[in-house]
Order: sequence, then C-alpha cells, then structure tokens
Amino acid sequence: MLRVMTWNIRTGGRDGDGADRRDRIVSVVTAQRPDVLALQELRGMDATLGGLAERLGMAAHLARSCFGQPVAVLVRPPLRVLRAGRVRRPFHHAAARVRVATGAGPLTVFSTHLNPYSGGRRRMEADWLAAALRRTGGALALLAGDLNTLEPTVDHTARLAGLATPYRRRHLRRDGRTVDTRAVARLLDAGLVDLWPRSGGDEPGGLTVPTRHGGAEFAGMRLDYLLATPALADRVRAVRVVREGDADSASDHYPVLAEVDLTAG
Repeated sequence: MLRVMTWNIRTGGRDGDGADRRDRIVSVVTAQRPDVLALQELRGMDATLGGLAERLGMAAHLARSCFGQPVAVLVRPPLRVLRAGRVRRPFHHAAARVRVATGAGPLTVFSTHLNPYSGGRRRMEADWLAAALRRTGGALALLAGDLNTLEPTVDHTARLAGLATPYRRRHLRRDGRTVDTRAVARLLDAGLVDLWPRSGGDEPGGLTVPTRHGGAEFAGMRLDYLLATPALADRVRAVRVVREGDADSASDHYPVLAEVDLTAG
C-alpha cells in the first residue's frame, strides 16, 4: 500500500519571529511515513530542503518560484524516480512534477500551491495544470497541494461572512458576492476525481485550515486537495486529514493523507 501526503508547512517551517517548527514537521511526517510527500511553502529552503529530506529518509525534488515560495515532491525508497521537474508556467508559487515506477505502471505526482489572492489567476493556473496532466499520457496521476480554492459543491456563505473583508475578497468573484470555486471546478471538469469523498466520513467537510498554530485569514475551510485520475482514484482505499501528534502546531494547515493500492515497481 502506497501512502501519499500533501502539506503546506507555512513559510519553510519558520515564523517571522524566528520560531522554528521544523522538528514538529519532521515528527508529523515520521509518524505518518508517506512514500510520496507533496510540500508547499518552502520559503528559504532552496538550499536546505535536502537536509530535511535526509532526516525523513526521502529524496527531494524542488520546484523554485519566481514570485512566491517553492514547492516540492519528496519520494521514499524503494520507490524509483523515473523523471522529475517542474511545470514551466509563471505560477505565483510553483508546480513540481515527479514520476515514479509502480507495479501498475508509472505514477505522476504534482505538488502545487495556487495563487492566494486572485481567483482569476487560480483559474489560469488550474488550466495549466490540467494541460500538464493531459501531457503525462499516463493513467495514474495525482495533483496534490494547497489550491486556495473552496470546493464547488458546498454553500460557503456563512463561513465567508465571518472573515475580515480583505480575506473574504480572496474567495469572491469580481461582483463581490459570488464565491469563486472555478479553479477546483476546472480541474474536476478536466476529469480529475476529488479523493476526499472517499474518506469514509473521517470528518464532515475535511477542513484543513486553520490549526491551533494560527490562520486569521481562514474560517474552517478545505483548501488542501488530493485530485486523481479515475484509474488512480479506483485504487484509493482511505483518505484522512492528519490531526494527531504535532500537526496542530507544526503549520497553519493540516496534512491530507491517502492510502493507495499500489506497490513500488
């Protein structure tokens, strides 16, 4: 069984006041032991991610950002990496792409973090990702990350009403009233499957922000997603939000973990 996890670790595991959360991040990842780990918000980790990956017993594949923060995909042996790189588009943050060998054929995993401020930019980034997924040419693919987008099938009116105006605007269309769910909707329309409904009722809504660490810009939201091609979704056996251990204080996001019926190839 392959374990895949996505996590926004917030500003590279360090806060503006100098507080270092990296030991807690290592504690959470070590407890869950994912085979593939998609990380976002790797500020200042261009040269240090390898050290973190070594502590985790994984190999890191970083995608640098021109405007925001890097993202990465980490892979644990014995999974064999066939190809690694980034999606070459001007994302606000970045999108990393890693293909690994499995017993059922190559699995391509994307780690991404969509624009936090503009719904229009998020929609554009989602289109770039959908095109990149089509170009993989494989049946097994997973898009993991902080999509900064509310899910299309839920009424978010009450949730957004509690946010301060600058944060509420991030999730509204230009009319100031319509909730902007277009980025996730575009990816679902492209044929991807949202894995959260396969959680078996782990928790209503699968909220991934905020944690006890903070997050004034959040109001009980699901912003972190695992979206899979249908062939991969059929192999998913469990999905859950990781809340135990240090997950409540290691970041302002909770990780999302999926167990997939695949073996290293």
